[in-house]
Amino acid sequence: MKTVLLALFLLIAGSSLCLAQCDKKVNIAASKTEYLNATGAVERSEDEQTSIEINKSDITVITDNGNHKMTGTIKTNTCNWTTPFKEGKTTITTTLSDDNGDSKDFTITIEGKEGKITLLAVNKDMPDKKIRLALDKFEEKN
Repeated sequence: MKTVLLALFLLIAGSSLCLAQCDKKVNIAASKTEYLNATGAVERSEDEQTSIEINKSDITVITDNGNHKMTGTIKTNTCNWTTPFKEGKTTITTTLSDDNGDSKDFTITIEGKEGKITLLAVNKDMPDKKIRLALDKFEEKN
């Protein structure tokens, strides 16, 4: 009986830790952007600074060394991290709009495997063209 209670306690504690990451404001940074085709092959690559801030309800993406900004409200957020900021996956659907009023629907997937974190963005209107970032930073923002 003690073993069952201990296992249940550890499961609840681990779940709380993983969910805690999902409710936090996070900062993401990358220095390279890859543009992929339908097969996942890299069509082109650009060295550019990208900064992304995600909170419970909003997302802000700043690229091109601060010259291009897009913001959006998170429609759905599926989050499951076994090791916060290292192993797991978050999938977000959002509509991102820029300062000119242009908007695009995206599915953004942040995935951690063996400590390597990548972000994949897919535009709903162009699913054969994907954007991938290898993240330099993925951390909680205070």
